[in-house]
Amino acid sequence: MTPIKEIGEFVLADQVKEYFFRPSFMNMARIGEPEEIVRAFHDLFNDEATTLMHRAIKAYTAGNKVRLPEYVLTYLMSGILTRKAIMAAHLVLSACCDDDISELIGWMKPGRTGRRAFVWRPGAIPLQNIVVLAQGLMLHGIIGKAKIRKLQRHESNDTTPGFRATDYIMAARNHFGISRDEAENLTMTEFILMLNAKYPNQKGFTREEYDAVMDDDDRRWAEMVEREQRT
Repeated sequence: MTPIKEIGEFVLADQVKEYFFRPSFMNMARIGEPEEIVRAFHDLFNDEATTLMHRAIKAYTAGNKVRLPEYVLTYLMSGILTRKAIMAAHLVLSACCDDDISELIGWMKPGRTGRRAFVWRPGAIPLQNIVVLAQGLMLHGIIGKAKIRKLQRHESNDTTPGFRATDYIMAARNHFGISRDEAENLTMTEFILMLNAKYPNQKGFTREEYDAVMDDDDRRWAEMVEREQRT
């Protein structure tokens, strides 16, 4: 299958086969519960290197200039990653591919008796690259990388406790009249691009308009479920 990079799909290959990755709504749901998806996103984009960079800049800022010592720069550029970021990246990549990719991204194995409970066995891809790939999948899967005005659901400053993939699957079925399988295979980027195509002149929803659309989606979804139960 040929990947469409613009919507987040890509292929990795080793000497044996190719591995297809798609950050679809269904694959985002495979990461875990809505709260676990948000936690994985946080772990990927809030690694130790980022935190240390902010601390170093604050500590070595004089006036409008930042002068980081050479040893600090060397440490920050060494590719340090937290265990949480690595595990989140492993989870995201595994969820977005239907094949066993342990040879690519590594795996855990039981340690020797009396020592560590588990030992990490690295795969063919460096850990730094694994995290970058997982970050791209999450951006296309739950944020969307397409030009669109920030819609009502993103206008609040409140943090999102969880990502409910089913909400977007239902909305896609209602808005575009597609099957459940088609809706589940959409990425967030693809979903936004489809909205842009259907509503080319829209400038984003007001609060009232957004609430009305979501209420209408709920009504149509309830009617769809009722029809399917009757058949």
